[in-house]
Amino acid sequence: MRVLFLTHRLPYAPNRGDRIRAFQIVRALAPRVDLEVASLAHDADELAQASRVRDLGARVSVARVPWLRNSMRAAVALGGTQPLTHVMLDASDLASSLARIVFERPPDVVLAYCSGMARFAVQPPLSAFPLVLDLVDVDSAKWAALAASASWPKRWVFAREARCLAPFEREAAASAYATIVVNDRERDALRELAPTASVLVLPNGVDAAHLHAQSPPVEEPRVVFCGVMNYAPNVEGVLWFARTVWPLVRAKRPDAAFAIVGSHPTAAVRRLASDELGIAVTGTVSDVRRYLWSAAVAVTPLMTARGVQNKVLEAVAAGLPTVTTSPVFRGLPGDVRLACRVADAPEEFAHETLSLLSLMPAERRAIAQRADLTALTWDTQLSPLHALLTEAAGSRAGSHARSPL
Repeated sequence: MRVLFLTHRLPYAPNRGDRIRAFQIVRALAPRVDLEVASLAHDADELAQASRVRDLGARVSVARVPWLRNSMRAAVALGGTQPLTHVMLDASDLASSLARIVFERPPDVVLAYCSGMARFAVQPPLSAFPLVLDLVDVDSAKWAALAASASWPKRWVFAREARCLAPFEREAAASAYATIVVNDRERDALRELAPTASVLVLPNGVDAAHLHAQSPPVEEPRVVFCGVMNYAPNVEGVLWFARTVWPLVRAKRPDAAFAIVGSHPTAAVRRLASDELGIAVTGTVSDVRRYLWSAAVAVTPLMTARGVQNKVLEAVAAGLPTVTTSPVFRGLPGDVRLACRVADAPEEFAHETLSLLSLMPAERRAIAQRADLTALTWDTQLSPLHALLTEAAGSRAGSHARSPL
């Protein structure tokens, strides 16, 4: 079976949420199918990783996203109804690559990752092939949530994106053989948006063995947040925590330290770094595990969260109890929730963080270990995917071709 997998980022390195799941899909499928990956790359470093995906056993085609050109086009597109997602996630080289793939090695089924890549799957030449859409989460709902908490003019831009993307997601999901999401919350949101779509839940997993702490829990009152630091919900959450929660923590624990770990920190995030306040901003790190293993508590203070936050799964797997907001908590698997405390107001968030910091190291580790991660391996979570793709490929008949949107 030939599978063409479309991804909006090259699925390597697996060091950010949108690449982790795609990487694990490649790893799961490559030994079992004739896998072709067609990806967008957003910078030279990402482009250089194509050989690492080939090493997993897949053919790879990569197209560089022209960020400046797309940004200019997006400004013009604001006056119309085209989703900015589709404007920003565009590369002329990808269209020619897809045409060549269809001519030389036509797929039996197309697997499209996220609404940004679904656009290519529902248009010729790929609209002639069965589609399985891994929506991950409902992007239009995410943009609507971001609009609710943003200030002008971002509020208008985010609301416009939610409004323009929702009809596309509805039609794409309805035209697909099946659409995958990561949890029940996203399934319910998509069924409300696209009642006729076939929607399945295929949750995220976690590589618990890789993250398992190699040393005893630390005594020092170190708090950690891990995430890509130019992603708007991460930036919003970290700024809120550092400005409104952290002073309350430091008032009771002046020895506490807070590490913001993740690539591409914005200027606002970089300005949070302060020896006086015990805040460190690392930027890109080669291995996030050493920051997790040297912390006592993880925090995930996101005001806007869709899908499953991998950062929580990874922190818990690394042995850290985690304080989350309600939007994050609602997306977590039930087992992982056992290792988390929930708070939304600054005083409550500070209280829960301080409460965990006051425990003995072994007690904190024991809270994290309440989460049974044995059923959350990526192999287990993704095990139905091969059968689903096989069914979709088998559904193709002489009259199967989908109408392009």
